[in-house]
Amino acid sequence: MTHYLSSPRHIKLAWFSWVHPNRQSGTLQPMTITIWLTVVSICLLGAMSPGPSLAVVLQQTLRGGRKAGLVTALAHGLGIGLYALLSISGIAVMITASPYLFTALQWLGAAYLIWLGIKGLRASASVNLGQIQTQTAGSAARSGFLVVFLNPKVAVFFIALFSQLIGSETSWMEKLIYASTAMLIDIAWYVIVAWSFSSPRWMGRLQRYSLWIERTFAVVLIALAMRLLMGGLIN
Repeated sequence: MTHYLSSPRHIKLAWFSWVHPNRQSGTLQPMTITIWLTVVSICLLGAMSPGPSLAVVLQQTLRGGRKAGLVTALAHGLGIGLYALLSISGIAVMITASPYLFTALQWLGAAYLIWLGIKGLRASASVNLGQIQTQTAGSAARSGFLVVFLNPKVAVFFIALFSQLIGSETSWMEKLIYASTAMLIDIAWYVIVAWSFSSPRWMGRLQRYSLWIERTFAVVLIALAMRLLMGGLIN
């Protein structure tokens, strides 16, 4: 996701000035429908932004069909929900406060994307419709979860967002609603993506060019990994 790959400093400044202007005066309002809709819109934009998550969901859908795509979407959303909860509870601050831990996760995430890309480049013409059921649910779930878990900037995103909305007076029910909202929006978006592209109309066309699509995804994943690495070196 593009938002999750942005500079942490730029994310914080953007959300600080726009998401909740009352925070600048040191006040926090209780959750209202307006504030909740603001969270919905920001999380939706984050989910819809093209990036490694989209590439992985489409790749898993192509390899394993609708079931694999939906499992990937669900696991990805659970990863988003986990980071949202960690951010609300304050644990995620440890990730962003420790340059070594943050960098380690960032490099591991880039390495994982490169590994997925290399697998795609090594794909043979046997990746076709007849092999569509060979993708296991476990493999799809692992890919969906790890592409989130190994991206520490997801934690930065949620810390920057929730820091404008959550204070000591915020109830745990409100916190859980915020985290659940982020998770469900992410799951819903990628379920739509997986369901749409696994329809017979689309899948038949995609499978005819599966080898080249697989390699295109591979190049995209490697390019995104290099962007992560370059961003880490610059920041």
